[in-house]
Amino acid sequence: MGVDDRARAGVAEGLGVDRRLLLGGAAAASLLIATRARAAGDDAPEAATAYGRVRGFTDGGMAVFRGIPYGAPTGGGSRFIPADPPRSWGGARDCRKFGDQCPQLASKATGPWASWAVNVGETEDCLSLNVTTPAVGDGKKRPVMVWLHGDGFSKYNGASPAYDGVRLAQRGDVVVVTLNHRLNVFGYLYLADLAGPKFADSGNIGQLDIIMALQWVRDNIADFGGDPGRVTVFGEGGKVSALLAMPAAKGLIHRAAMQTAPALTAITPQQATAVATAVCEALHVNPKNADDLQRVPTGRLLDALETVTKAGGARLGPVVDGKTLPRDPFSPDAPTISAEVPIIVGYNATATTAFGAAPATLDLDWNGLKSQLAPAVGGADVDKLIADFRRLQPGASPSDLYFRITTLRDVGAGALAVAERKAALASAGAYLYRLEFETPVDKLRSPQGLDVPLVFDTVGKSESLLGPVADAAQKVADQMSGAWIAFAHTGSPNATGLASWPRYDARARSTMLFNVTSRAVNDPYSEERQIIAALPARA
Repeated sequence: MGVDDRARAGVAEGLGVDRRLLLGGAAAASLLIATRARAAGDDAPEAATAYGRVRGFTDGGMAVFRGIPYGAPTGGGSRFIPADPPRSWGGARDCRKFGDQCPQLASKATGPWASWAVNVGETEDCLSLNVTTPAVGDGKKRPVMVWLHGDGFSKYNGASPAYDGVRLAQRGDVVVVTLNHRLNVFGYLYLADLAGPKFADSGNIGQLDIIMALQWVRDNIADFGGDPGRVTVFGEGGKVSALLAMPAAKGLIHRAAMQTAPALTAITPQQATAVATAVCEALHVNPKNADDLQRVPTGRLLDALETVTKAGGARLGPVVDGKTLPRDPFSPDAPTISAEVPIIVGYNATATTAFGAAPATLDLDWNGLKSQLAPAVGGADVDKLIADFRRLQPGASPSDLYFRITTLRDVGAGALAVAERKAALASAGAYLYRLEFETPVDKLRSPQGLDVPLVFDTVGKSESLLGPVADAAQKVADQMSGAWIAFAHTGSPNATGLASWPRYDARARSTMLFNVTSRAVNDPYSEERQIIAALPARA
């Protein structure tokens, strides 16, 4: 039943008590909610969840719901352990405002990402999600696209204007879900080897939150017009990679797209325990009594995280704990537990222009290239490496080569490895891409994150990154969003208006090169790939 149908189904507020008693409890509550909304002249969309009804708003003809709880508050005695379900509520919950983000160190969107900034609260009551759908309660079963936000496992939220699902829902007849989950020390502080079985899952709590959100989708998305049997998870590569190797996620994900830096490996228990020990030392808390950690004020935990981060020892993320994450995500091979899930995986051609070293590397000369490149490719013959790439890219500047080399080594090689290892399972397809479109902003070329507004088709909400809306950016967005929508519908990204995109295999190595005019090329930049593959392994 659509929004207008729901409104027409309302009856006068003066419904008698005897009539109510003839209705079942749940049906009576729903009818009364519709009655009151009609009496107030409120045609806001409503949908049912297992915990109560929710009321949203309409944007561009789409029904939008924000801040729907999928888990209970996670502070105090619930910190570092799997979340409980949310409590039920009566009536229709107002869901027109984004939920709070997980507490985190400062992550204000600035510079090229300024237009992505959003003001949200920040508490440990952060387990909420947002739904954008063409219609509620109409009986249709649309593909569901669940976005996992970027900024690693430490920062940000699912509320950015760049993640606005209206355009995707409009053009693709899909349901878009974004979400918040626990991050940094709240989501990935591994205490199992320090504090015992109560905290056995602590190193992967953030991932378990995402799985809880996916369970919510499975159980509730039908009333939002979604198909729980066609769920695509897309976004942050490390998060998606880990999910595909987690037993608890099996059956909840039917397609997956890793857009940024997929993870071949996760953190070892030894590495994770060292970080947890350092955090406890900064707090002056006995690590063997994690109950004390549950009582530490949020601000003090963040101060400790900052202390450990500044000392260079705060790598946080999924942990191979032998339980929730039994193995590395894509090493030495692709996980068989998700063999039936087709994937898109790729990278942006100069992803490293978005990384911390960028200001010092945007205008390099040849001597500067050598000095900057040496620590990035430790142990390699830097002179030969530069000479090889100058031969292959004779018109490239020193900065061009720096970003090309570091991106291929840091991001591109990982995407290639994931595609190869997934293809080797000879089961569901793997589709590899490289975004070559360049932004005119701040010499950033094709930085990490540039793909986000192109996939969401939110070019108009990303002026700080893309410049004023231009035909070129929109043409790329049309192709990328179209491919992701086709993938959500069918498991193949081949879409109208896009050149044929073959599955990846180790022989042809077909790769979609996204640009104003996109094309699939077999083994593009083959020599560059082989040069990077021959570099010494990272220590």
